Amino acid sequence: MTTSENEQPRGELTVRTIAMPADTNANGDIFGGWVMSQMDQAGGIAGVERARGRVVTVAVDGMIFLRPVKVGDVLCVYTKVESVGRTSMKIHIEAWARRFRSDFREKVTDATFTFVAIDDDGRPRPVPPLESLSAHLPD
Repeated sequence: MTTSENEQPRGELTVRTIAMPADTNANGDIFGGWVMSQMDQAGGIAGVERARGRVVTVAVDGMIFLRPVKVGDVLCVYTKVESVGRTSMKIHIEAWARRFRSDFREKVTDATFTFVAIDDDGRPRPVPPLESLSAHLPD
């Protein structure tokens, strides 16, 4: 598989889905909002795994759409937890398109999403430190 300018995705593959005709605008391009939604879902998955519970999106920083996504492309979304505060975390998220009937892939957008861990009442709660997470991992 080749990439644009030999760039490689950063992070872990978290969501992979196909772009369908219902997700297009009048020009036949996939809506940017659909791409952003897939990124938010991937970030939520990574956030829940890191926080060991519910998280909510509170901010999106620096999203620029680099290339369009077309019907039939496979959208691959990669996540990497970049920093963790007391109740929040910043997750870098990249969306890459594997072009329809091709091995060519290219980055279509990236951004940093901020998530806050919440309790059952919707109030912020502390994100567990890394060392306490290892105790929950299977052998």
